[in-house]
Parts: sequence; structure tokens; C-alpha cells
Amino acid sequence: MPTTLSHPRKVAEIVAEIRSRIELDLKEEATRVLASCGLNVSDAIRLFLRQVVAQNGLPFEIKAPNALTRAAMEEARSGNLPRFGSVQELFDDLEKNSQE
Repeated sequence: MPTTLSHPRKVAEIVAEIRSRIELDLKEEATRVLASCGLNVSDAIRLFLRQVVAQNGLPFEIKAPNALTRAAMEEARSGNLPRFGSVQELFDDLEKNSQE
């Protein structure tokens, strides 16, 4: 519910409340990281929204994977990729396949 506050430099300021459902572990981790920056969650949300307005959009790029990347992700999830017992075995296999 909006509240009107008196302020010496402004006649009235409207304060809006934002609620969001997020995973508890995400909130806790974000709170910890933000605290190390001297911010709380409300400060971070306020900064984010100010940047949305300033940038006239999201203040960071959202990328969707292209067809090749999606195919590689699906292949990795399938579990049908070779496994190696050591880094050296991986490099040996890469070297062998690059010479073919």
C-alpha cells in the first residue's frame, strides 16, 4: 500500500513495496554477497531498477543459446560423451582426434 512521506526537499514521495518469491538459498547467498558490498537486498533492487530506467531495458545482455550450442548442451546431458581417468588422457585423446 503506497505511503506518503514528508521530506524537507520534496513535497511528497511515494514509496511502493515490491514482493517476489525466490528460492531461499538464492536469497541467502545474494544477501551475503550484497552485505560484503555494503548493500542490502532493497538497495540492490533499487539500484537494479534505476539502471533499468537509465538503460531503457535490462542493464545486462540476455543471451539465448544458438542451435549449435543447444545441440552441444543436449549431447552433454545425454551422458554419451567419452570419460577420461586423467587430464593427460583427455589431452591425448584431443591430440589423437586433431590428427585424424
